[in-house]
Amino acid sequence: MKSTARTAPRTLARCAQTAIGVAAVADVFRAAALRDHRLHPSNPSLESGEVSRVFVNLMTLAVVLFLVWLAKSRTNAQLLSPRSPVPTRGWTVGTWFVPVVNLFAPRRTVLDIGRASSPSWEERRDTLVVNLWWAAWITHGLILGASTAMASTSLALLVVAETLMIAAAVLLGLVIERITALQSAALAGPGVTAPLMKV
Repeated sequence: MKSTARTAPRTLARCAQTAIGVAAVADVFRAAALRDHRLHPSNPSLESGEVSRVFVNLMTLAVVLFLVWLAKSRTNAQLLSPRSPVPTRGWTVGTWFVPVVNLFAPRRTVLDIGRASSPSWEERRDTLVVNLWWAAWITHGLILGASTAMASTSLALLVVAETLMIAAAVLLGLVIERITALQSAALAGPGVTAPLMKV
């Protein structure tokens, strides 16, 4: 039998942060191309469709990397604080895909993982960053949904929606960085090892 020390998913965190940032920038181009297409629907250019496909691919990659990072961080949080109310593996990922539930439960999941990761979690500062990220993300989604439903070409609405998208990406990057740093410090401490596995 042997024990294996766990480590925070730093490389995965960097990949997720990068993918999220690139997807957010791609969304700006997608929204601009879609607005241009609505203003000039007779234009035979396929630019809007191509930009949208690129965005969907980048966003899919960002979502996958983030959810894998979140699942691994959840496992580490449970190891560090076995008695903390950390959500199950299925719930950690599944809440993002359940209508209505995905409007509030993912925020709670991230907060629970952050609090369980280390006593150094600062309730005012760290929770504020999570809340700001979630508010920006949800508001962006609501504005985007309303804009799509109305086939809006409003430049002001576009600017607000994409500013929120970029803000959400930056804030999520900070959340990922904070939780990963807390777990790195905690897991580097003495006496934290993974459960014993059979050779």
